[in-house]
Amino acid sequence: WFTHFYVVSVVWNGSLLYWLFRAEFLGESLPSWIQDMHRALGRDSQSEDMGNEYFSALLVLLLLWLHSCRRLAECLWTSVFSNGLIHIVQYFYGLGFYIAVGSTVLCQVPTNVRTGKELSVQIRWYHIVGITMYIWASLHQHRCLVILAKLRKNKSGKVVRLGYDVPFGDWFESVSCPHYFAELLIYVSMAITLGFQNVTWWCVVMCVLFNQALAAVLSHEFYQKNFRSYPKHRKAFIPHVF
Repeated sequence: WFTHFYVVSVVWNGSLLYWLFRAEFLGESLPSWIQDMHRALGRDSQSEDMGNEYFSALLVLLLLWLHSCRRLAECLWTSVFSNGLIHIVQYFYGLGFYIAVGSTVLCQVPTNVRTGKELSVQIRWYHIVGITMYIWASLHQHRCLVILAKLRKNKSGKVVRLGYDVPFGDWFESVSCPHYFAELLIYVSMAITLGFQNVTWWCVVMCVLFNQALAAVLSHEFYQKNFRSYPKHRKAFIPHVF
């Protein structure tokens, strides 16, 4: 069921990325339905040039789309899911989240104003910091998901069980759910890429924080309840903190 989230995200956010790319580099206006969405959300399409925010939004949409592509690939070819069921509220929340989050990025820029600057001029230090952090967190998230998948496979890579076991290696040595922590870092990296000061995106980060923290605590309690020898030094979500 989680696969559905990333299929929707790849298609929807890929479409938004396509339109924003054409607006940024080909000088085209965004489609009328996007401009209508801007107006509905209180964004003035005639607002003055916002300079580097246009390029920052383009980068963040690209990072979001790449993140969705990677997670979709992991759902299809890496992860081994249990036979548990997802709650219908969680399912529709997930679908709505990935539709809303891309729209949130797009609504940070005017609908018909281009920066008019060369690409090399638009690159800022926070773009480099944000993208570097994004790559670092994504690599660790992938490694942790591979570790979890191997717990249900034999040495030849065949799935032999759907039960649970204690994972070790990488960030699992510090926390029970490093893949949730990495998810938070990925969204923080996008906030950095937007230049730190985008209040709307920090609200998205807080949403991800509470959602992932709750899931991490529940998983941590599950491990402690079902495995008596579970490492006592591990935190649930943030290394050495929480």
